[in-house]
Amino acid sequence: MPSRVVACVDLFCGAGGLTYGLLRANVQVVAGIDLDPACKHPFEYNSGARFLLQGIETLSGEELASYYPPGAVRLLAGCAPCSPFSPFRHGEDTSKDSKWGLLAEFERLVAELQPELVTMENVPGLGTKQVFHSFVQQLTSLGYKTAWGSLYCPRYRVPQHRRRLVLLASRIGPIRLPPPRVEDRLLFPTVKHAISRLRHVDAGSADPFDPLHRARSVSELNLRRLRASRPGGNWHDWPDELRSPCHRRATGATFRNVYARMRWDEPAPTITTEAYNFGTGRFGHPEQDRSLTLREAAILQTFPQKYSFTAAGAPPSFLTVGRLIGNAVPPKLAYYIGLELVRSVKSAT
Repeated sequence: MPSRVVACVDLFCGAGGLTYGLLRANVQVVAGIDLDPACKHPFEYNSGARFLLQGIETLSGEELASYYPPGAVRLLAGCAPCSPFSPFRHGEDTSKDSKWGLLAEFERLVAELQPELVTMENVPGLGTKQVFHSFVQQLTSLGYKTAWGSLYCPRYRVPQHRRRLVLLASRIGPIRLPPPRVEDRLLFPTVKHAISRLRHVDAGSADPFDPLHRARSVSELNLRRLRASRPGGNWHDWPDELRSPCHRRATGATFRNVYARMRWDEPAPTITTEAYNFGTGRFGHPEQDRSLTLREAAILQTFPQKYSFTAAGAPPSFLTVGRLIGNAVPPKLAYYIGLELVRSVKSAT
């Protein structure tokens, strides 16, 4: 018996990181839905799927059902914005953040549509919240088998020290998390393996053949700081006159991974929405006196080098494209999630 097609609607689709990985795993993505109009070009251009500019609060299960081809195994993906649960909020009370309700909206749509498969991805901190455990309990009550946990991205060939909460659920058979692909830490993908082949660019300049390979300008002070930084070090290595007032305060002494260079021989730090900014993390290039370019950040997220984030002729905005890249599901991680979902369908038929 031929295996059934797995078709997906990607909620909170962003620039298409999850979709790109699922497509490579032979999941047919039929639509992506997001409130950010900047997502339209990268999602449609790189996936060929339909983009809907819409909030999920306005969606119904009946509308979602109309997007799936007849006879397909329906996968609903819902990687809601992670900012309320992010460790970068440093213990801030986010309970009144409007994004808290998005997981409940996703839960509502699962209950209305009752797709055969469900997946979501978020920061590990969500796994400690009652809203997540209520969601898992609801899935169980609807007849889903579930598997969830924190996945360490270098074990899935993603060259960054990123951990993500991944949940998979199935109404048609057993389900498991994708098994790690790399066990030996010495074999983890590195910054050098990912971006060393790209052309040299200076701070404030761009590769003439790739507008996304553009480095943000740095002030004279930050240029001196970059030159005083060693790969894997931090601002403690600088002479005293280069340190900012916040570094001298007791509350600032623990923030060691800002204003720092990456190492060639390790995975990168977690790529954030401001990975192009030397002052927001360990985002200094290992050798060149600049921060990461947008293209380097995208590649470290495992987007292919030719992935298009802006329409031809449109200058890429650090703020907009940086947000799209940092918020994305790494396509390589999505690929292994997709492989596991397809495998589970084959084993159930």
